[in-house]
Amino acid sequence: MAATSLSISPNPSFTTTTSHKPSPSLSTPTHLKFPTTTTTTTSPISAKSLSTQHLSQTPPPRATFSTRASAAASTTPSTTFHGLCYVVGDNIDTDQIIPAEYLTLVPSNPSEYEKLGSYALCGLPASYSTRFVDPNQTKSKYSIVIGGANFGCGSSREHAPVALGAAGVAAVVAESYARIFFRNSVATGEVYPLESETRICEECRTGDVVSIELSESRLINHTTGKEYVLKPIGDAGPVIRAGGIFAYAREAGMIPTLSG
Repeated sequence: MAATSLSISPNPSFTTTTSHKPSPSLSTPTHLKFPTTTTTTTSPISAKSLSTQHLSQTPPPRATFSTRASAAASTTPSTTFHGLCYVVGDNIDTDQIIPAEYLTLVPSNPSEYEKLGSYALCGLPASYSTRFVDPNQTKSKYSIVIGGANFGCGSSREHAPVALGAAGVAAVVAESYARIFFRNSVATGEVYPLESETRICEECRTGDVVSIELSESRLINHTTGKEYVLKPIGDAGPVIRAGGIFAYAREAGMIPTLSG
């Protein structure tokens, strides 16, 4: 695995380094005959950029679907997310992540996608004195959200992970997730829904500088000097990295690539 270089600063950033692993060769039994096919290898898509360039790209992955899907996932990059964290508690529901009044915004429209980011986590109760997105801004200065148990509960709106991604969030680290939020995060490819082994939300504070070493399943709090073990993202990783379920399927050759 290639080494990852990381600069510690309060501004969100991440670095991706990719190393290729050769896929195992398959031999055909002599008593079977198959049509001759040509295998093409597509370039892996890097993890979602935290810059505004993300607005013009298909957002950021689960399950190995076939041999071709496995080949697409055979490249395992080493990804690091770095920035300020925003800490919330248990049972953060989708209405707190993005209130229903903003669901008329269409994420496929770049200007409306940007507006979704400006409303991310605006439904939190008044006890959260620090706003996730500052007034008159569309991006948050917090690139990593740390939560407690049952994060993303409530309605099944896909806008919830999309709003976080539009605001510039690279990953959410929670003790546990509502299943539909986890699936929507993977399907849209907007954020990495990572699970913690312990209640990190009780040991981190909003504004702490943290890093996530995705390939090592590790979170480092540079403010406190503590490190925490995360549960591996597993087969969801390649789907998120590709930009969501449809982008992954096209990359793996399971569905035709859209022509310009």
